Amino acid sequence: MKKDLGLLAVAVALVCACASPSSPTAATTTATTTPNPTPSAAPAIYQRFQSAVTVTVAGTQVVLRSAGLPDHKSPYWGAGNALYEAPLPGMMLAPNTIASQNLTLRVPIVPTAATPSDTPLGPIGMAVNGVAIFNQYAAGRSPLGAEILSFDRYNGHPQQTGQYHYHVEPLWLTSNNGASALIGVLLDGFPVYGPRDTDGSAPSGLDSCNGHTHATPDVPLGIYHYHVTAAPPYISGCYKGAPGSLG
Repeated sequence: MKKDLGLLAVAVALVCACASPSSPTAATTTATTTPNPTPSAAPAIYQRFQSAVTVTVAGTQVVLRSAGLPDHKSPYWGAGNALYEAPLPGMMLAPNTIASQNLTLRVPIVPTAATPSDTPLGPIGMAVNGVAIFNQYAAGRSPLGAEILSFDRYNGHPQQTGQYHYHVEPLWLTSNNGASALIGVLLDGFPVYGPRDTDGSAPSGLDSCNGHTHATPDVPLGIYHYHVTAAPPYISGCYKGAPGSLG
């Protein structure tokens, strides 16, 4: 009886997980992409973003737009979809399916360090494949806990509105592009890299926001950047710079 109640509690947590203010459009059946125009005055780092992301410039901001759809397989596509795959053994499937989003991030062209600030629930950044990046918390800013059991094999899942997202290392990107590859950017404009530095070593001297400053392949002169890690906060414990906005 106690075991049954425990499983019920986990299932309820998965239904309520990852609250987000974003509003989805109608669900789609396959991952779609849109052409990526040549960015005008956008830093070279945005050339690393895939065609699923539209990159434009508006004043002092880079505007990133995507449908937020993963370009890889997941049980959350739903049976019958070309990208559907069966859940992994031991995975506790959440009752949500992937839906297309109107995901728009406006980030500073020139990110500037500021007093660190908390990241909110919902999207805090965008991965290079157009998928939303979330922080280290479940709904109510509680630890991820049992919610981790609902992650697919690439460490993502959708919340109630169907917004697929990563809370932790997006294994699809690091397995294909390398452990030191660019993962994406956060709303403050600072980039996120994989769990290794370019020389293959583990990042050292990470601050409370999960980042440090030195040269990267994209910014040879050096820039503050976050690294994904195996322990909380996983991607970022706070915004190092002044964040832009959603929408």
